[in-house]
Amino acid sequence: MSRRVELLALLLGDTLATTLAAAVVLRGPAAWDWVPEPGGSAALGVVLLVAGWLVLFSFSGLYGERYAGGRLDELVALLKVVVFGTLVLLFGYALDRVAPDALRQAMAVYGGAMFALVGAERLAIRGLQRALVVRGYGRHRAVVVGWSDRVETLYHDLASYPAAGIEVVGAIRLKPAAKESAFAGDVPRPAGDDGGGVVERPSPGGDVLPAGAVEVTAAGAPEAGVAELPRLIDCLGVRDVLIALGSDDHATLDAVLRVCDGRPVTLKLVPDFYAAIGGMARTEHTYGIPLIEVLPEPIPVWERRTKRIVDVVASAVALVAGLPLWLALGALVRLTSPGGAIYRQERVGRDGRPFTMLKFRTMVDGAERETGPVWAGRGDARVTPVGRWLRRFRLDEAPQLWNVLVGQMSLVGPRPERPYFVRQLAEQVPLYSRRHRVHPGLTGLAQVKWRRDADIEDVRQKLKYDLFYIENMSLQMDATILFQTVRTALLGRGH
Repeated sequence: MSRRVELLALLLGDTLATTLAAAVVLRGPAAWDWVPEPGGSAALGVVLLVAGWLVLFSFSGLYGERYAGGRLDELVALLKVVVFGTLVLLFGYALDRVAPDALRQAMAVYGGAMFALVGAERLAIRGLQRALVVRGYGRHRAVVVGWSDRVETLYHDLASYPAAGIEVVGAIRLKPAAKESAFAGDVPRPAGDDGGGVVERPSPGGDVLPAGAVEVTAAGAPEAGVAELPRLIDCLGVRDVLIALGSDDHATLDAVLRVCDGRPVTLKLVPDFYAAIGGMARTEHTYGIPLIEVLPEPIPVWERRTKRIVDVVASAVALVAGLPLWLALGALVRLTSPGGAIYRQERVGRDGRPFTMLKFRTMVDGAERETGPVWAGRGDARVTPVGRWLRRFRLDEAPQLWNVLVGQMSLVGPRPERPYFVRQLAEQVPLYSRRHRVHPGLTGLAQVKWRRDADIEDVRQKLKYDLFYIENMSLQMDATILFQTVRTALLGRGH
């Protein structure tokens, strides 16, 4: 089933199951009648209770995509949420409404009913999904990248497990130069692009690839074949990239990671590559097929949702409470130099999506009109006296609180860069685009540990901090970075 149908089924099923669980309590002994009744209406109380459970399920990630995830894992996650929610409900609301001797019994009955009913409903939905996948509905379209023999082996394994839900629609087959075959093109290629010696054909079907799948063969230089991957992803609607390389092909793996950065695909590879990617992966068994997911979600769903709530609340409070200060700073910028108070600039956000970033103008109007995009250096003559003061206390970034509020940025994350520089840096600095896996930040670990960018070496050093943050991000780390940022601003140590 489609993702939209899956969400609708889960929401309807959870609503019905939680309503039935509340009915179990309402029909029990009088001592259990602790369902809230605003305005004397039990029905309204049940509605609020059900809505609370749905919000808790969403906050805990139970509506996230669980493609090829185990049903037992989902039941364990559900059990944790039900236990937590039941304890909060009983001790936060029902403790003074339920007799002490009935409290334990009420907890067991209500929690048990919740888990049994919601669990049964979700097992039924997952069973239906699995049956549809086996019949070919709702499968993930995938492209395999690897040496020719490994591509064939992986396809054979996937074909043996239809419940894995992976449909191979293309492959980039890497071959030594001596084994090159001449094929005719099939996938649309940009005008003037001859493929750099890479050839492709529609598969005839059989044991290698299914009929109609697109085979791209690259002989001699693996990077030439990998360069075709973005085009296949776009043309074939790919959601998974399966990597079947050898344990010594680190450069080729790096090339695959680089070209897939910022694209809505998941990367999975065969287990013998684990040493090459260290802690950036997690092992996953897709119905008996061992695969390793590369670059999984950096933090748990509940932490990601909490991080967003903190972003919204903190930015809204700061914008409203500091409004007199922001207006005064804007007026000061306008009065001391020609031009507007707010400077708007296109930056690259999460998944490579551009957005307009706001900041107080700190340079003369039209500072790059003659030079084009250039980095600001220490003692830059284009910076106005007021702008230098704003930068020192980090106040020039305050308008970005609006970017945080509307979801384009976060309080903490890698600083966003301009598309002009992103294109250059992605070619010069390996893994630079991996910064776009998360929302850019008002401040970040690189900002409190390193100076402003002045040259390519600064970019390389700050990238180390950005990648460390992405691979270890947590609410605790965010709090530490925010504290250090505030301290830097108050002490006037900004650049």
